[in-house]
Amino acid sequence: MLEIMVKTENAERHVRVSYEELAVLVRRIGEDGDRFLVVHRIPDLPDVFAQVWHESGGDYTLEYRDGGADRHFQVMVDDVEAVIEAMTGWARQGSGWSTGLDWSLLDMGPTHDVPALDLSEDECKALEKRVRETLVGGFADRAELAELAEDYLVTVDRRPVSREQAVALVDRMWLERVAEQAEWQGETDPERLTRAFSALQETGITARENFTCCRSCGQSEIGGEGGADARGFVYFHSQCTDSAAAGHGLLRLNSWSRRG
Repeated sequence: MLEIMVKTENAERHVRVSYEELAVLVRRIGEDGDRFLVVHRIPDLPDVFAQVWHESGGDYTLEYRDGGADRHFQVMVDDVEAVIEAMTGWARQGSGWSTGLDWSLLDMGPTHDVPALDLSEDECKALEKRVRETLVGGFADRAELAELAEDYLVTVDRRPVSREQAVALVDRMWLERVAEQAEWQGETDPERLTRAFSALQETGITARENFTCCRSCGQSEIGGEGGADARGFVYFHSQCTDSAAAGHGLLRLNSWSRRG
């Protein structure tokens, strides 16, 4: 498996795909609504990604970014197999993966310093506490966390956190979390839970993690997640996720099963 997450134009997410699965995703792009994909390594690091754009009948626009705006490169490729090999090499971080293609540095325009947050100490603490709870929960990506940070303190007449400030805050906290995770040893409880949910799904139980915002929404929507032959369901919602992230454990699983 490749330690990557692939996002497609049609809002699919594919985590830890194989070489073959990545190849299928690259080969299929080209039609309206499915013309590009973006690849992030796991763990995702700010401003580190690869992406490809393709419209049927045309070349592939392949790019990768390795940090700041002065490390963003592009190449036009007419061979899909060359694109697949380059993206696989990037994912594996193999030496010399970028050789053989005529990369050019993209001009991303001038960069600007992000102004410091103009918040009270209590507001800073509340904002960072909320972002960290969601970050530790493990189901939000950097873009979703930045949206949360930007909107959390908004009132009718005040929007104190800009988009750029939100991104800067999230990137700092994200890198702190990556450093924490680097010290972990062995399989974690969340990984065991995901493995258990995957096993339940394979047996015909509709199993969903971090599903909807609350139990009422979960109970009304879980039926639409499984097929007519589903043997039951099990899920926990985002309030349960927040509880676990705050150190109180995963308080409740919502479930039902059909006998026979």
